[in-house]
Amino acid sequence: MADEAVCIETPTRFARYTVADGAGIAIGTVLQLTDPNTAAAQTADGVAFAGIAWEEKTASDGIVEITAALNGIWDMTDGGTGSNVGAMVCCDGSANETRAAVAGDLLTGTVIGKNLEAAGANEVSRVRVGEVI
Repeated sequence: MADEAVCIETPTRFARYTVADGAGIAIGTVLQLTDPNTAAAQTADGVAFAGIAWEEKTASDGIVEITAALNGIWDMTDGGTGSNVGAMVCCDGSANETRAAVAGDLLTGTVIGKNLEAAGANEVSRVRVGEVI
């Protein structure tokens, strides 16, 4: 998978989610939340953010849980629109990429965190994951 998030400052909050046995998920993959309490690799714009994969999940290994980081500072790739320093960012339409959040994203749980530096189109920037103010 391309554009995985790279951990810069170790997270202190984690969650365990159910995951499909057949799913292969790399460390640093942005995860989307599905019902019930299930995580999957993020593949679309506007999906609920579940965290960032903290461990690798090999496809069809019999494991049906994954640990996700809920905070920390991460280098993440902009999805092509760019965003300002301090902007809230959320899941973009491409896997593991971000875009500037709009007001509605706060209501749907798609916000990943806050940019700590400006991001140009398709550029990697620092994001404080879990920060929403």
